[in-house]
Amino acid sequence: MPTWESGDHRLLQSLESALRHAGQRAGRWLLCRPGCAECCLGPFPITELDAWRLRRGLQRLMDEDPQRAVRILERARRVVEAMSGDFPGDRQTGLLWDEAPDQDGFFERHAAMPCPLLDPLSQLCELYAYRPISCRTFGLPVRIGEENLPPCRLCFQGAEARQIEACRVTVDPEGLEDALLREIGEGQTLIAWALLRVVGPAQPPWSSRSTSPACSGSPKPAEASDPQGSSGTDSPPAQSGLHAPHGEPPGS
Repeated sequence: MPTWESGDHRLLQSLESALRHAGQRAGRWLLCRPGCAECCLGPFPITELDAWRLRRGLQRLMDEDPQRAVRILERARRVVEAMSGDFPGDRQTGLLWDEAPDQDGFFERHAAMPCPLLDPLSQLCELYAYRPISCRTFGLPVRIGEENLPPCRLCFQGAEARQIEACRVTVDPEGLEDALLREIGEGQTLIAWALLRVVGPAQPPWSSRSTSPACSGSPKPAEASDPQGSSGTDSPPAQSGLHAPHGEPPGS
C-alpha cells in the first residue's frame, strides 16, 4: 500500500476516534442528526487528499449503484455551471488560486448552494464514508493548529464556555495530514470540481493537477506509484456518530 494511502487511513482512524469520544462528552449539546444539512450548504476548500478520497468513493458507487452516481455527477455539473462565472481559480481543473481577489465574496455569494453530495430528498450525504475532513469535524468545537474554531451555531445552545471547551477536539495533533499533503501537493479545490474529475481507475491526487503556476500546490512527478496496487484498505474506517447516515446519535 502506498505510504500516502495508508497514511490517510491512519488519519481517518485517529480523527474518528477523537470525534466519537468528544461526541460522547457533548451528549445533548450536540444536535447533529441525519437530515440536518446545516453543514452541507455553501462551497468550501478541500485538499487534494479529500478530493481523491471523494473520487474513490464515487468510483465505487458507480459499480454498486450507477444511477445514483449519475445523479451525483449531474448535481456536480449544475454546481460547476453556477459557480464558474466568478470562480476564484482555474475553471478547468477546479484548483483555487492562492490569493485570488474577492475569494471571500465568492464563498458568500454561493453560501446557499447545496453540496452536490447532498441527497435533496433524504438530506443525507451520498458519500458519507468518503467525506472531506472539514465535513467530519463540523459540529463540535475544534482546534486546528493554533486556531480554535467554534461549534455549529445550532449546537451547544445555552452551554457554558467551560462545557464547550471540555468537548473541544484537536484535529490531527500528530500532523498526519500535513505530512501527506507535503508528499502529494497542497492545492485546494471544491467538491463539485473534484467529483467531475472521475476518469478510469482511482487516480492518485496529483494525476489531474493543473501545472499552471497561478494555482495552489505543484504537480507530482509522473513516476509516482499507482495507488491501485495491492491495497489492504478498501474503504475508510468506521464512521463516528457525527452526522451518521442511518440514524445513530452522536457517539454511538
